[in-house]
Amino acid sequence: MQQDLDERLWSVFGAENATGNDMVDAINHGILVGNLAELLAIELGCGDAFCEEMMKAGILHDIGKLQIGRFLYGRDDAILQVEEMKYVRMHPKLGHERLKIFGGFSELLLEAVLYHHENYDGTGYPDNLRGEKIPPAARILRICDVYAALISKRPYREAFDSETAVEMMIDEARHFDMRMFLAFLSVVHSDEIMEIWRFTDSVNAQIKRRGKEEDITERCLGIDELRTQIALMEKDRKKWEFRVPDAYRLVGF
Repeated sequence: MQQDLDERLWSVFGAENATGNDMVDAINHGILVGNLAELLAIELGCGDAFCEEMMKAGILHDIGKLQIGRFLYGRDDAILQVEEMKYVRMHPKLGHERLKIFGGFSELLLEAVLYHHENYDGTGYPDNLRGEKIPPAARILRICDVYAALISKRPYREAFDSETAVEMMIDEARHFDMRMFLAFLSVVHSDEIMEIWRFTDSVNAQIKRRGKEEDITERCLGIDELRTQIALMEKDRKKWEFRVPDAYRLVGF
């Protein structure tokens, strides 16, 4: 049964196409987005169940990227060709499809993953949804995903500080639900954000330390951590419940 569970877990995360660093980067980004999304949901006054789902959705939102990782993770530049961008924009649907096949995830989470790149002004993808037609969970992820990306180091640029990231987001505020964005600004200036920053600083330092001749065993530690810390429990042999590991929750309540 454990072997079967591991195979299904690998299938969900697209591991057959992911290198060690790709997987580690995806996990770390997911942890960051998940924690931000939960904090924002709490700030918006959402119920406990919804907040918990936002944490899960944040962790899983980019699993579709692992199937097209050669276009994304570890790039030395920020430029994507038109043909590459076409495939990159498929990742919300790819992730959504994998989670549906895997089973056991709520409709709220599935919609959040599918629509987390929709913009409030209708310029996003995959379906160019606009305004209130975008599910609330996806609107939350959109804000948190952008902020998390900006404050994270990339191979082709340094991380932006929080103030600069917020200024950049204000310039693109038409992409966000304004009520949620204002609530997010409260999160950014809260005491809880300090734990988010400690985690981000640690991840950014890890990326900076990476060398081109990195040992493959070291690179794969994050995958082993994923397999041991993400618990998937069997329910009547068909339903599997995704639980957030304590180590992935950065802020206690």
